This record gives sequence, C-alpha cells and structure tokens, in this order.
Amino acid sequence: MGISACLIVKNEAHRLQLCLESIRTVVDEIIIVDTGSEDQTVAIAQNYTDKIYTFEWCDDFSAARNESLKHASQDWILVIDADEVLEARSAQLLPQILESHDKKCPLL
Repeated sequence: MGISACLIVKNEAHRLQLCLESIRTVVDEIIIVDTGSEDQTVAIAQNYTDKIYTFEWCDDFSAARNESLKHASQDWILVIDADEVLEARSAQLLPQILESHDKKCPLL
C-alpha cells in the first residue's frame, strides 16, 4: 500500500524544503498544487517531485484540495501543509501502521 502526499502551496519557499525532507522517505509520491507562487516554491518542489500542478486560486480552499487529491495514485493520502513537518518518530511509524492495517478497511 502506497502513500501519496498532497500539498497546496503558494509562496512557501522559506518552509517547503523542510516539509518535503520530512516526508520524502515515507511517501511514494508527492503531489504539489501551486496556487500562484511568485517566489522559488516551484523550483524547490521540482527537487522532490515532477508532479507539480498549477491551480488558479478561486477563493475556495476545498477546490484546491480536491485538485491535489485527484492527482493522487496511491492507496493512502497524507495531506500536509508546507509549514508542517512529519516528525521522525511519526515518519518511522507510518509505514508500520499501514503495513499492519487491513487494506479492506480504509480507515485507521
């Protein structure tokens, strides 16, 4: 069972790398939906994934979130913001939790 990480970003260059470093070894794909960055956000994201999509901000956070989710191809989705970091202990436990979980029941 794989994990897709889905992020919505805009002008997050100062924090995005820390977030992506914290998840890169525990997820199978990283989906970035950029809503109009004017800084180096997209360039930083390109170091971690080629799954970068632009989404014109329409003042609807759920629409942007749904855009990110539609690109996810794995069984599980980690929704994380660019200003969040997956702590090392959680990063270690996440694959173990998913391995031990019955795929027939999609909720933890």
